[in-house]
Amino acid sequence: QVQLVESGGGLVQAGGSLRLSCAASGRTFSRYAMGWFRQAPGKERVFVATISWSGGSTSYADSVKGRFTISRDNAKNTVYLQMNSLTVEDTAVYYCAARRSIYANINNDAYDYWGQGTQVTVSS
Repeated sequence: QVQLVESGGGLVQAGGSLRLSCAASGRTFSRYAMGWFRQAPGKERVFVATISWSGGSTSYADSVKGRFTISRDNAKNTVYLQMNSLTVEDTAVYYCAARRSIYANINNDAYDYWGQGTQVTVSS
């Protein structure tokens, strides 16, 4: 069992930056690929970014490519999402997820564990 706890969300002005963190419990964190997803009000949860077990492979949604960066520190059991040049369209609850595989994946269904989410609000 893996428990995920996100932090770092908040209110930021358009054009600003935030860094989300996701701390994972368990000693096998390095065996899990990780992902970030988000859900805006009234919309489905969608893929944002994913990273393989080693950090050597990443993938991003087109809407965040070039602005967001996913990374991980296996020694700290933590995955990060650096978000720059934020827009109001980035407002959502952001979820961290882990999958029992070393391979990154962009699909919701591929993930086995989810955090509780952290709210990101971007004001204009």
